[in-house]
Amino acid sequence: MPPRLCPLLLTVFLLLLGGTVAAMLAGVRPPDAIVPVAAVAGFLFAVAHAGRRLGWKPAGVLLALVFVVSLAFETVGAGTGWVYGPYHYSDRLGPMFLGLVPWLIPASWFMMMYPALLVAERLLPAGWQGTRRAAGLAALAGLVMTAWDVVLDPLMVRAGFWSWEVAGPFFGVPLRNYAGWWVTSTTAFALFLAVFRRLPQRTEPR
Repeated sequence: MPPRLCPLLLTVFLLLLGGTVAAMLAGVRPPDAIVPVAAVAGFLFAVAHAGRRLGWKPAGVLLALVFVVSLAFETVGAGTGWVYGPYHYSDRLGPMFLGLVPWLIPASWFMMMYPALLVAERLLPAGWQGTRRAAGLAALAGLVMTAWDVVLDPLMVRAGFWSWEVAGPFFGVPLRNYAGWWVTSTTAFALFLAVFRRLPQRTEPR
């Protein structure tokens, strides 16, 4: 893996994300392609960073679990209204799985779940070990991930990437959505940590 790839991908992601948020706050609809391109750059950064820091096998396990769990929860959610509340995606995020969930969505989950796991690892008390540590890390990482969506969801709804079919109290978003995010994230993290009780660490990317 080229050593400069991670910083390059992160720079592209941050520039595109910053431009998107600035456009939304200014009341300007961002170009349809900018969010998918930003998501792909962020996803590739997360994969590259995870592979170098954790090792490619643990990174691959985490990627597979996040992809399967998030796609399953999102498919049930978009199809039935369970988990997060009734919502639907627009066609602005590209091709969809079963016509319900854009393929870009599980990639976006991994893009943020990997850094959420690293943040939670730093915040977890050092004395926690074994099963207690794994359970605490999964729950805390799920909370960090949910905090990201508190900012993300209202912006993405405003930009027209998905829509809620009920009027929620938080900028139109149902509070149930955030409980669903925590459950989805914690489930994937718990499955990963059942295999790796502590996060593997190989090489710290620069």
